[in-house]
Amino acid sequence: MDIISQLQEQVNTIASLAFNTFGTLQRDAPPVRLSPNYPEPPAVPAEDAANFAEQPKLMSAALVKAAKQFDALVAALPLSEGGEEAQLKRIAELQAENDSVGQELQKQLEAAEKELKQVQELFNQAADNCLNLKKPD
Repeated sequence: MDIISQLQEQVNTIASLAFNTFGTLQRDAPPVRLSPNYPEPPAVPAEDAANFAEQPKLMSAALVKAAKQFDALVAALPLSEGGEEAQLKRIAELQAENDSVGQELQKQLEAAEKELKQVQELFNQAADNCLNLKKPD
C-alpha cells in the first residue's frame, strides 16, 4: 500500500475513533442535574461510574496513538526537491503532457468512430443483400 493510501486509511481510523469516542461518552455519561428546578437524577452504580471514568482515558490514548501514527506517516513523505518553483514547473510539464495525450486520444476516438460508421454501413449493406436474396414464402 502506498503512503497516500496509508494516510487516507489513518485519517479514516482517527475519524472512526473520534466518532466512537464521542458516541460512547454521550451514551455512558452519568445524568447531571441541569437546574435546581429539576429533580435529582437517579444515582449511578459505583461500578458504572468507575468504568465511565476509565473509558475516556482508554479512548483518548487510542486517539493519541492514531494521531502519532499519522504524524509518522506524514514524516515519511518524500520532500519535494527544488521548492515551489520546481513543483510549478513540473505541474506545467505534466499538464502539457496530459494535453498532448488528450489530443492523441481524441484523434484515436475520431478514427474509431469513423471506422465504426463504416462497419455499420457495411453491415447494413450485407443485411440488405441477405434480405434481397430471400425468396418470399
